[in-house]
Amino acid sequence: MTFENTLEFAQQLDSQDSLKKYQDEFIFPQVNGKKVVYFTGNSLGLQPKRTKAYVDEVMNDWANLAVEGHFYSEKPWWDYHERFANPLSKIVGALPSEVTVMNTLTVNLHLLMVSFYQPTKTRYKIICEEKAFPSDQYMFQSQVHFHSRNLGIKPEDAIVEIKRREGEHNIRLEDVLAKIAEVGEDLALVLIGGVNYYTGQVFDMKTITEAGHKAGAIVGWDLAHAAGNIKLDLHDWNVDFAAWCSYKYMNSGPGNASGCFIHEKHHNDANLPRFAGWWGHNKERRFKMEQTFDPIHGADGWQISNLPILSLAPYLASVEMFDEIGMDALIEKRDRITSYLEFILHQIDKEVNSSFEIITPSNPAERASQLSVLLHGEGRSLFDYLMKNGVITDWREPNVIRLAPVPLYCSFEDMYNFGQILKKGILG
Repeated sequence: MTFENTLEFAQQLDSQDSLKKYQDEFIFPQVNGKKVVYFTGNSLGLQPKRTKAYVDEVMNDWANLAVEGHFYSEKPWWDYHERFANPLSKIVGALPSEVTVMNTLTVNLHLLMVSFYQPTKTRYKIICEEKAFPSDQYMFQSQVHFHSRNLGIKPEDAIVEIKRREGEHNIRLEDVLAKIAEVGEDLALVLIGGVNYYTGQVFDMKTITEAGHKAGAIVGWDLAHAAGNIKLDLHDWNVDFAAWCSYKYMNSGPGNASGCFIHEKHHNDANLPRFAGWWGHNKERRFKMEQTFDPIHGADGWQISNLPILSLAPYLASVEMFDEIGMDALIEKRDRITSYLEFILHQIDKEVNSSFEIITPSNPAERASQLSVLLHGEGRSLFDYLMKNGVITDWREPNVIRLAPVPLYCSFEDMYNFGQILKKGILG
């Protein structure tokens, strides 16, 4: 499609948008009396209007039923999480038994590493990407320190970062595969972010998973920026485990519950260690208060405590919306609106003295709903101008703004309006 940098053309694209009605499903902040152009769904998604009813239902059940709400509310609390199995399995490409919800992202990655990072003196190394999200880096370091008492391994020896080539912003697939082959028999775990938080690069998870398994390693994925954003086929890719947060592209609210995936090939492995708790115990016998842990078959067997229902309610509201729409429709719009934003940036670049360098891959197969832009010749003052004029975006030092045109609630007119505000902010 040949794009145009005009309001009329943007409105024409909106008129053809099959997801347009969902913009009215969300509550937008306002600046100067107008709804904002919201580009930070990669950090915290907007609140769906339907969320309040889901939370109110739990509050009313708590008020009217108290403890009996566990069994007699319209959505009984004791199996509330089971309502996520089918819609989440479609979002991440899994069997319903392979997904569950619990805790928060880094907590779940730590818990999953109890099962899937079992280093020995000869096979102990972890491969991750350079400039992974800091929480992942801290997790790797602390996991190695935990095991170091028995094995004598050090983080600087165990953690292997795949680096970008000099002068490049993204990691080449061939370099990932080469590093896996190089580490070889020393490799215990490959754990990479499916979408890099800084650049927005999407990794070839299928190929990397195959390579990790060929080397004899376990392969897991941090899907914080991938779940609800890209097409995932975790089961068919034979991924061992994965976890994601729900408050970015899935709009569940700040700091909300995490999702987990454990491939069914591990469900019957009685030798696989895990930290146990009663909510992961045999559901039919849970209230018999037995002393010996008998895990539920499936991902639910990794749960520990009874779940925070007030936190799950907003998440359920969102995943049911995803189930209405389907990932294919989301991705179709995602690719078009991201391409239109890319076009707008290039057009404005021609009209101002500054230059914009998009460090996110230009290949649609290697990017999703994010463009990270280096603003050469511009500083923090431009970001401040955007924020004061109704564009909520994200600043990363030294001079990168991350723009996430989330297909659920961003419009093509938003992209056009952003371009005009950006140009005015530069020209003054």
